Amino acid sequence: MEHDNHQLGIGAIKQILEETKERQLPGFVSRFQGDTRAGVQKLVATAGKRYEKLQAEILRTEALKKYEKEYDNYTYICGIDEVGRGPLAGPVVAGAVILPKDCDILYINDSKQLSAKKREELYDIIMEKAVAAGIGMVGPERIDEINILQATYEAMRQAIAALDPQPELLLNDAVTIPEVAIPQVPIIKGDAKSISIGAASIIAKVTRDRLMEAYEDMYPQYGFASNKGYGSRQHTDALKQYGPTPIHRRTFIGHFC
Repeated sequence: MEHDNHQLGIGAIKQILEETKERQLPGFVSRFQGDTRAGVQKLVATAGKRYEKLQAEILRTEALKKYEKEYDNYTYICGIDEVGRGPLAGPVVAGAVILPKDCDILYINDSKQLSAKKREELYDIIMEKAVAAGIGMVGPERIDEINILQATYEAMRQAIAALDPQPELLLNDAVTIPEVAIPQVPIIKGDAKSISIGAASIIAKVTRDRLMEAYEDMYPQYGFASNKGYGSRQHTDALKQYGPTPIHRRTFIGHFC
C-alpha cells in the first residue's frame, strides 16, 4: 500500500491513518501472510512510525492556520513574502498567495527550512490548489535606484496587483507595505507561523532560484546556479577577476570591485 505523502491532502491521509491506527494493521498483514513473522513485525513498526510522523505533520499544519482562523471573517486572505534582499546579483522577488479556506496542503514551511526538492514539489501543489497566486520582481537597476527596501515593497505591490481575485486582508512577513489600501497584519517570522505566508515564501523562492539557475548559462564564472547571487567565495573571486555583469547590484558590490 504505497502512497506519496507529499501529494495527499489531510483528508486522504486521515483516512489512511484511521485504517492503521490500531498498529496491528490486520488488512495489511493479511496480504503478506507468506512473510515471516519478523518481516511482518518490521512492516508494522514502519507503518507505525509513518503514522506518528503524519499525525505530527497534520497537527503542525493545523497550527500554521492560526492567523487564517483568527481572521476567518475575511473571504480572501493573502500571504506575502519576499526572497533576495541580500544577494549581490539578481532581482528581489515577492510572492503573494491566497489559499482556500479548507487548504489541506502538508509540509508548507518557511522556504529556507525546506530542501530544494521539497520546495519544487510544494510549488506545483500550491500553484494548483491556490485560489490565486502572484509574483512581483524588481531588478538590479531599480534596486540601485530606490534601495533594496523600497524595491522589496515595489515587488510586493506587483505581486498583490497580479492576484485575481484581489485579497481582502494581507498577512505579511514582518513588514507593513506602504501605498497599499488593503488591511495588513505584519507577523514576525510569519513564513514559519502562517500557512499563507509560508506558501508565498515557497513560490517566491522557487521562482527566483529558477531564474538564477538560468543566469548560470549566461555567466558561468559566477556560480549563480549554486549561490543564487549571494556572496560565495566563487562569486566574489569572479567579481574581482571579471568585474560585474548586467545583473549585479552596483550598490552592493563596491567592496569587491
